Amino acid sequence: MAPNDNAGTGGGTRGTAAGRRKAARYIVPVAVAGVAAATIGLVPALANSGDPDLPKISAQELIEKIAASDTEQLSGTVKISTDLGIPSLGGLAESFASGAAGGKGGSGADPQERMTELASGTHTLRVAADGPDKQRVSILDDAAEYSLIRNGDQVWAYDSKSDEAYHATEDRAGEDAGRDAGRGADKKSAHPVPDGVPTTPKALAEQVLKAAGPTTSVTVDGTAQVAGRDAYKLVVKPKQSGSTIGSATIAVDAENGVPLKFTLLPSAGGKAIVDAGFTKVDFSKPDASSFTFTPPKGTSVTEADDAKARHGADKGLGGLVPGAEALGAGGQGAKDTKVIGEGWSAIAEISTPGAAGLPSKASGDVPAEAQQFLGALGDKVSGKFGSGTVLKTRLINALVTENGKVYVGAVTKDALVKAANDAS
Repeated sequence: MAPNDNAGTGGGTRGTAAGRRKAARYIVPVAVAGVAAATIGLVPALANSGDPDLPKISAQELIEKIAASDTEQLSGTVKISTDLGIPSLGGLAESFASGAAGGKGGSGADPQERMTELASGTHTLRVAADGPDKQRVSILDDAAEYSLIRNGDQVWAYDSKSDEAYHATEDRAGEDAGRDAGRGADKKSAHPVPDGVPTTPKALAEQVLKAAGPTTSVTVDGTAQVAGRDAYKLVVKPKQSGSTIGSATIAVDAENGVPLKFTLLPSAGGKAIVDAGFTKVDFSKPDASSFTFTPPKGTSVTEADDAKARHGADKGLGGLVPGAEALGAGGQGAKDTKVIGEGWSAIAEISTPGAAGLPSKASGDVPAEAQQFLGALGDKVSGKFGSGTVLKTRLINALVTENGKVYVGAVTKDALVKAANDAS
């Protein structure tokens, strides 16, 4: 398939369990914050015919096709692989159920804990959706299944391995926020699916395309077949240097505009950071039974209010990286936050409350296991700003200085150090 030559521009046990939960929670915003920070320009570019042979379409038209898609009914299987270049989350993720259950009000079925599994490794999901009020996503394992089900204002999660369930009654003020299968409702909802944990190619594509700016090339680069469906390939690339992101390719269903596959490649080369796509998909109405759930006899059920009380008492992200919670909330709650640069090379500078640097093992603030995990991610650096640690992945890097400043973005380590020096 020949590429388009037009480039668009424009537009005891507690310490260990707590350490595991905190370390794994840190990964979710790290995995996706850079995607959300990217700004995308939208200008037409014509597609050459490929295999399958489809009518030519411009990038602008294809983006409009995605936005205008009214497909709200589907079911299928999604394979998602994530390689952030971080230590394996296998043990940490698996410890969620036992660690959370051991805490006050904990549950091995709590979505706040379990959905972080998608931040590492390869997973097979079964998804279904019937309008904005009925969605289901199941993470399939060899001999077990974890399911998250929304039916109207009722949200259930069930882990067949531990025979634990989680139940919430959703705040209907957030009813328009969770339209993608398994993606969840807004932050006001009682449904605590972690923000930034998309489970469909559409959710991933929206994170890239929702922010527009003049720093991006957008083209249509031929066609493909995904899950037996004809699709156009929309390619989004940064025009700036210094970003960790090389390109994002979105395979868009030629008939209904639904993204069928999403691939995020790093600027440094190598395998995809995120590769998520349907292996099977059906756009007919799913069976109503897909969205009903009754806990099996003997199942341990945790109510959302109990779990919320436990989360509220936990330091969460802030216990690991000063300012991380503020970053995850768009900077709210931070003492001071500003953005350096724009587009793909944008860096958030956060002044943390109390000017606290990265906590050390000696401080007692972070359990030894979590500190070891952070140490595997970190590089010591120094400059005009003083000294600090760069927490690095293949997508997001964050420089935490000893004087309490945090510089974070989908940029290289050198770009972070330069930003810190320039701000000194």
